[in-house]
Amino acid sequence: MSRTIDWDGRDILIIDQTRLPHDERTVRLHRVEELAEAITRLRVRGAPALGVAGALGLALAIRRAQEAGQDIGSAVDAAAGTLAATRPTATNLAWGINQAREALSAGPEAVVQRAVQLLEADVAINRALAQRGADLLGERQADLGRSLRLLTHCNTGSLACVEWGTALGIIRAAHERGGVADVLVTETRPLLQGARLTTWELERLGIPYRVVVDGAAPALMQRGRVDAVVVGADRVAANGDVANKIGTFSLALAARQAAIPFIVAAPESTLDPATATGLDILIEERPEDEILSVNGHRVAPAGARALNPAFDVTPAGLVTAIVTERRVIRPALGEGVIG
Repeated sequence: MSRTIDWDGRDILIIDQTRLPHDERTVRLHRVEELAEAITRLRVRGAPALGVAGALGLALAIRRAQEAGQDIGSAVDAAAGTLAATRPTATNLAWGINQAREALSAGPEAVVQRAVQLLEADVAINRALAQRGADLLGERQADLGRSLRLLTHCNTGSLACVEWGTALGIIRAAHERGGVADVLVTETRPLLQGARLTTWELERLGIPYRVVVDGAAPALMQRGRVDAVVVGADRVAANGDVANKIGTFSLALAARQAAIPFIVAAPESTLDPATATGLDILIEERPEDEILSVNGHRVAPAGARALNPAFDVTPAGLVTAIVTERRVIRPALGEGVIG
């Protein structure tokens, strides 16, 4: 599979995830406005991928400004503002923008170089995270004396990063060690990132899986059909509260009731020590039509309205472990992200 997001020295290349699983198509993005639209429409998505996209977006702005003979600083400032406004909950986007922007004092090519460094570093970071997470699952496997039946939500694989995933990267690494019996994939309403994207990745990796409706997951945990839940994160507050795809909080509550581990995979760039708790995290509201229509076909009455929060916040006390590329944090035991 091609990289989810890449840079060819002049333009950004992405896999258009809105076309998956039936059409794998690479799209060339030439202008910052095109990247902003791709982020808003979820053509490119996932916390680590958005961090890289933010940085590459400034590189893109620099290339267009150089070609047009425009002021570089003004172009970078405008691009940063446009991109940061697209997905307010995901901390990696702002992080990537800031990482690249800080290099501008050393010249425009330093910004481009920094963006490319973040692109390449994402692969190594998530591989390290995956191995650390697989070690943690290995402890659970040893306790049970068998391969694990796992449950995951939304999409946290290579499509959410550059080449290697976070939560799905952990599952992939555990599978390579022979530790995965089965993966239950929540469909992830309303845009079906689990049913469309995670299954597409698992199919290619040869990992056995089954799709379940979102509402079935707690009952399956209650009945002993799940050994651990492994999810990603879009922002982690200083106290360990976790913002992730809507529906994550329900899974954490069910995991606690069923006494099974609830594991969050997040690179250090997703940790936000400047945000004290989950109550301080801005939750993105997406268009009503994502709920009221399916594949462009209206399924609700013409007068129906919808409420469509894209994320929820899982309290730290429900999180068994947060796995990063550097460490394992245990919020349920009172550990925060600082230190």
